[in-house]
Amino acid sequence: MPAHVHVLARRPLTPAAVAEFLALPTEPPVDDAFEAVDAELARRGWAWEHELVCDSFLTGHGHVLCSDGRNPFGHADAPSFLVFGELYPFDAADEDMANESWLRAQMELWSRAPGWQREEACTYQDCEDILAQAARAVTEHLGALPERTLLSDAAVVTGPAMTHRVWRTPTHALVLGPAADNGPYGHLTHLQLSCTPLTRAPELPPIADETALSAWITAHVDW
Repeated sequence: MPAHVHVLARRPLTPAAVAEFLALPTEPPVDDAFEAVDAELARRGWAWEHELVCDSFLTGHGHVLCSDGRNPFGHADAPSFLVFGELYPFDAADEDMANESWLRAQMELWSRAPGWQREEACTYQDCEDILAQAARAVTEHLGALPERTLLSDAAVVTGPAMTHRVWRTPTHALVLGPAADNGPYGHLTHLQLSCTPLTRAPELPPIADETALSAWITAHVDW
């Protein structure tokens, strides 16, 4: 697979950030009214974020959180994801780099987010290292290793397969891995932790059934 990643921006995931994120569905619910959500953001030290991911939040740990319905606080049925990395991958279909100027401009926004670091001309192994570090943070918080680990490109539009790791709580599926950034039409890729209700696809396929497992991951990540 092509080793080249044009630009990579990242902010390492920590056990504390994982704990805060995974606690959101079970916390006392916050009303959907703008004023109520805004007050909750102020209480937490969060901020609205509209440039990196539309209608999302910048958490106190510096990561970007997106939630279906724009209110992750106490809504157990709302899928959410937490972005700790963003990459501009090599695209074999764009040999002339026709998209370079506007994609680099988007990556510049990620690089300027508080506490984020930028790397140029790195490799997919660098992305795998970031995912592995994030997996250690999730494992430390949950006290459990992933139930499934799969190399898959099912959730991305551009770039090669990367590692997905799956955990489950009694109510939610947790998927750590790459996912298409749908804002720029999948030309960029998130490195993210998603938290979605298990009811989307409750039965986790056997380890040997990679096709079914890819479909299970997509059902929980693509919403």
